[in-house]
Amino acid sequence: MEIQRNVSEFILLGLSYDHDIQIFCFVLFLVCYLALLLGNFVILVSIRCSSLFYQPMYYFLIHLSFMDICFTSCVTPKFIGDLLVVRKTISYENCMLQVFAMHFFGTIEVLILTVMAFDRYVAICRPLHYMVIMNRTKCHLLMLAAWAGGATHSFPQFSIAISLPFCGPNKIDHCFCDIFPLLKVAYIDTYITGVLILANSGIVTLVTFVVLFVSYVIILLTLRTHSAEGRRKALTTCGSHVTVIVLFFGPAIFSYLRPPTTFPEDKILALFYTIIAPMFNPLIYTLRNAEMKSAMRKVWC
Repeated sequence: MEIQRNVSEFILLGLSYDHDIQIFCFVLFLVCYLALLLGNFVILVSIRCSSLFYQPMYYFLIHLSFMDICFTSCVTPKFIGDLLVVRKTISYENCMLQVFAMHFFGTIEVLILTVMAFDRYVAICRPLHYMVIMNRTKCHLLMLAAWAGGATHSFPQFSIAISLPFCGPNKIDHCFCDIFPLLKVAYIDTYITGVLILANSGIVTLVTFVVLFVSYVIILLTLRTHSAEGRRKALTTCGSHVTVIVLFFGPAIFSYLRPPTTFPEDKILALFYTIIAPMFNPLIYTLRNAEMKSAMRKVWC
């Protein structure tokens, strides 16, 4: 059957209709976005221009910083600009592009976090074989697998989104285009579609979270046999990773591991894992990392 679509643009309802609240949010999220760009740019340059680039952990960290910038930039500039206008619109094509880009870059970021957990597992549990297992070829292959995983997840989501018929209301109760808010304005019964989306997103979120959880449990059990100094250093590094995982996966699990419906809290949680959590990543990975601070001093000072 031919897809029926009489909608050429969508109206985003945003966070609030109150002008003062919108101005406050504009200043807040603009500062957050600029801090995110600056922090991740500093990490990118500091690692690339120092010897840390040849260490697997920092090789993955530089890719994580790049994904932070890409993932957040899918929606944040448009969202910040909409806070200054009364009528917040987005074209159908740009809306579909947002859906694809968010799931593509978001999944790659999740898989990079999983790869970083594997890297820490090898470094702590098999230190004598670390450089053999995590050689540069393996690192390239792991990153290629992360990109392939992002495409495998995002293309089905994108296919579902463009196959939805939109013939009536075009108001989306959200700050940007995402798959669940789009289901509410589609001109069909979307229960089965919602279940398929939940299965796709839920499996990715749940499996990666379980893998991360098991990895760090094994790491903690292994640390019992290490010296006090070795435990301190390993816990400092792993603590940074776990903090990032909790900040990112907490809202994501609530958003995608539940029945396919929408709640008022979804907008706040979506902004948290698209803007706030990535903003903290540079701080988390630099403030508690002596090697990063030393590299930053050498490169920038």
